Amino acid sequence: MQPNTTTDTRAGSAQAARAAALPVFFAALLGVFLVWGVGFSHSTALHNAGHDMRHSNAFPCH
Repeated sequence: MQPNTTTDTRAGSAQAARAAALPVFFAALLGVFLVWGVGFSHSTALHNAGHDMRHSNAFPCH
């Protein structure tokens, strides 16, 4: 009897997707913090750094 390669391939793909999900989640979380957390910071230096970066990436902020 031959092994079912379709099932094996799907299981490998699902496992690879789960392994990639955690780094993607943390990268998105870091991005949200950099855009919103730094942008609304009460520290002038942090706010200005985030503000200049948003403008250099054509992200509207005002």
